[in-house]
Amino acid sequence: MSSNGIDRRRVGLYLLVAFGVSWLTALAIYATGGLTDSQRLVGGLTVATVLLPTAYMFGPSIGHVAVRLVEGEGFGGTGIRPKVRAHLWTYAVAWLLPVVLTIAGAACYFAVFPGRFDPSLEALRGALAGSGVDPMTALLVQTVVAVTVAPLLNAIPAFGEEYGWRAFLLPELEALGVREAVLVHGLVWGVWHWPLIAMGYEYGFTYPGFPVTGFLVFCVFTVAAGAFLAWLWFRTESVWAPSVGHGAINASAGLGLVFVAGDPDLLFGPLPVGLLGMLPYVALALLLFRRPDVRRPEAV
Repeated sequence: MSSNGIDRRRVGLYLLVAFGVSWLTALAIYATGGLTDSQRLVGGLTVATVLLPTAYMFGPSIGHVAVRLVEGEGFGGTGIRPKVRAHLWTYAVAWLLPVVLTIAGAACYFAVFPGRFDPSLEALRGALAGSGVDPMTALLVQTVVAVTVAPLLNAIPAFGEEYGWRAFLLPELEALGVREAVLVHGLVWGVWHWPLIAMGYEYGFTYPGFPVTGFLVFCVFTVAAGAFLAWLWFRTESVWAPSVGHGAINASAGLGLVFVAGDPDLLFGPLPVGLLGMLPYVALALLLFRRPDVRRPEAV
């Protein structure tokens, strides 16, 4: 049942459930209008806004739980304990570094496309027209929220992914070698997003080679960001550290958009999932792949 030390039955069952739950959820979203024209429910909610942060994002966690139930295992040693006091510095990195990387990535985008940079915030001014809210104040509030409470709030839905990808699949693949496990689990994480990419998630519909180009570009991002989140897991062996890191990535991702003049070239940036926006994440991933502390501390 094993190949190169990997229990193929466990990994196969995990992937079947994780992808099955999430991709069937994606099918339900597609059948009810997709992401752009999702069927409305109540209170401004749509099918997509309800199912994405719940059934879709929690597919990986459901896969993890399913394996342990089928195998008759308990849930000890699965990284549920936060261990914040013992790893305070690592949590600080998880919380704050994504903001720095996102801003640096947006700077890379605007350096290549300077004509897209609008320091006057015209797009934001248009969105706030008639509200009486000052654009600079709105930007400041958005930035403060992204740095303070948003990573923690976003960590809750991010847990749905992290308890699967980092707390289960990554350790299961370690028999390949740590670097190989980080690479493979990042690719799997990217492929898991493909139904959403095909519905315009992250890049829209109008880029060359849609949707295949988007599939490939997003996998580059998930390998790079996955290296960072894997490092957080290896340092703490707590699912909450990568959950906070994942939450911080999501919280800060849109900071560069307010400076874009016209429609952004999302395949390139300024979001961190664009080819230019992700460059700081790629640089960090290359550093982590070179350094021995990509492994958990006791394994160095």
